[in-house]
Amino acid sequence: MDGNRRWAKHHGLPTYEGHMAGYNSFTEVVEACFDQGVKYITFYAFSTENWKRDVAEVSYLMKVLVMAVNKELKRSIKKGIRIRFLGRRDVVDAKVLKSMEKAENATKDLTEGNLSICLDYGGQQEIADAAKQCLADGLAADDITPQAIEDRLYSPEIPPVDMVVRTSGEQRISNFMLWRLAYSEFLFIQKHWPDMTKDDVTAIIEEYDHRSRRFGG
Repeated sequence: MDGNRRWAKHHGLPTYEGHMAGYNSFTEVVEACFDQGVKYITFYAFSTENWKRDVAEVSYLMKVLVMAVNKELKRSIKKGIRIRFLGRRDVVDAKVLKSMEKAENATKDLTEGNLSICLDYGGQQEIADAAKQCLADGLAADDITPQAIEDRLYSPEIPPVDMVVRTSGEQRISNFMLWRLAYSEFLFIQKHWPDMTKDDVTAIIEEYDHRSRRFGG
């Protein structure tokens, strides 16, 4: 969800206004995705590298996250959407962690759709953690196969990514879901994240429908 800060700067607003505008777009995009038949959607909210940002900005982002989770929880329960968080949890603030766990527990049995949030997430770290789990489970070297790694990813029941959409003109993977991106389609959009609307969701799905996915064949 790139471009919150650039959007704020473009409009002559403080950074936090960009993050709030980004949250508003988040709610519209989530609703549009599920209304148009998407079953899984994952947002890269906060990477392991984002802790390097200004302390005040990180603090504000965490407050926005808690607010967003609490609001989305009510909407998700009403619509039958399961919420998951992908990433490490050892340095996440206790208040944020409590909100995350509340949302996961309250929606764990819902089946109409799946909303995942990557928080304190890094694709390389996810693969390293899966490899460590293989060793912890007593697997011999010959038993550490691609399937063994896949079975030990964060929330392994989440399928591979069909399409990655990146806003604000950025054209990098940025350590996002590296394992699940092996055969993903990519779409790069120039507009900043806070400018995204339900119409963009329609356009993205139409673009995906025109792609020919051969998976190496």
